[in-house]
Amino acid sequence: MIITEFDKQSWQLDTRDTHGNDLKLNNESTVNGVANVLSCKVQVQLNSLVHNSSVTQLTRPQFLQNLGKVDRTADDIFDEHLQNFMRQQNAANRLQKEFNNYIRCVRAVQAASKTLMDSLNEIYESQWTGHDLLYVQAQNLDMLWQDFTHKLADQVLVPLNTYQSQFPEMRKKIDKRGRKLVDYDSQRHNFQSLQCNPRKRDELKVSRGKELLEEAKRTYEQLNSELHDELPALYDSRVLFLVTNLQTLFAAEQVFHTESAKVYSELEAIVDKLANESQRGSYTLKKSTEPQSPKSPNANSALIINTQPAQNNISPAVDESAPEARNTSPTTQLNGNANSNANSNANSNDNSLNNQDASPQNTVVASKRVEELYDIPVDVEYENGTNFSLGATTDNLPPGVLYRVKATYKYRREDVDELSFDVGDIIRVVEYDDPEEQEQGWLMGIKEDTNEKGMFPANFTKPL
Repeated sequence: MIITEFDKQSWQLDTRDTHGNDLKLNNESTVNGVANVLSCKVQVQLNSLVHNSSVTQLTRPQFLQNLGKVDRTADDIFDEHLQNFMRQQNAANRLQKEFNNYIRCVRAVQAASKTLMDSLNEIYESQWTGHDLLYVQAQNLDMLWQDFTHKLADQVLVPLNTYQSQFPEMRKKIDKRGRKLVDYDSQRHNFQSLQCNPRKRDELKVSRGKELLEEAKRTYEQLNSELHDELPALYDSRVLFLVTNLQTLFAAEQVFHTESAKVYSELEAIVDKLANESQRGSYTLKKSTEPQSPKSPNANSALIINTQPAQNNISPAVDESAPEARNTSPTTQLNGNANSNANSNANSNDNSLNNQDASPQNTVVASKRVEELYDIPVDVEYENGTNFSLGATTDNLPPGVLYRVKATYKYRREDVDELSFDVGDIIRVVEYDDPEEQEQGWLMGIKEDTNEKGMFPANFTKPL
């Protein structure tokens, strides 16, 4: 609103005639003439303000309309459509802003989740149970995050951007309609002015003014009619858009959280299994024990059998001249009759010159007993620490292989460092990589058919 102080002298009414004599304003016609003169002066001052002011950006017809000097075309139905459009545009802008922020946060959580799972894979030791499963579940979780963000961007954000892009174009059309309305009102006022001045009426100007009025009216009514159709249709489309968009959003959320819950359930099971094995002491460091000194050979023991390194030479009872002792010794150890069998073997050796036919019979009987009673392979250690199993063949073996065994029972591993096998599988027994990891009753071996390496219970096999 422009407030300007007018020159007071410009508002003074000149009531003198051409000769400078004062006129008496004593009749109604004179008063009407004064009113017309005053109206003309006001119009001149307003025109001067419109053309000379640098503050206002309104056109002359708009300025006159705001001052109430001229009337304007009103459309209450369009005004209602315009209010609905403004409310719908504000809602779409806010939804787009908040959803863009939501996607940025989801991608940030995705990056944080991937970093967390990578660090867990690094600190989760390879010998712990479920190490490989942890890596697989981490990859599954990352794939779920990628699929979720892809759906949000392509199936939710892109349609939202398309929906929101309608409003700037419609806003331009509404503004254009407003300008054409002002032009139409201006031409209408100009045409009315030409018709109301009979003294200076120019038929050419009247005809030209009528053409301009008809053109302005046609342009305005065309835009106004289009907006009367498009604005209600755009306003009604908000329901269908929100239904489709929100259904896609919530469906993507439901799938992601359901599948990720399954992954986290698997991860929890892996950690629970690790906790159970840790309580059993599977991952507790074992203290090293002092090696026991071997017993000295005597007359009551035919063979020294142990699993500790020996400091002396192999027992004198094991030599080339007494193969029966090697065959009968496991029988005596397993049956707890070492003393009596050793004495009988010694007596038979002393009387071998007199009774040569008896010795082969005793040897056959002892061999049968070994085959019937053998369950656990018994190791004999030389003074250099090398193990071999009684009854096992050590000839023509690959480098590093102590002997070969055959599985007599089926076994399924309970840990990652154990070896699974079926009945009849051949296993090559090798030394432990770390002697401190050796456990009593367990051997380290490699399956011949698959080359798998791991620990296995000795009493599930027999030597070849």
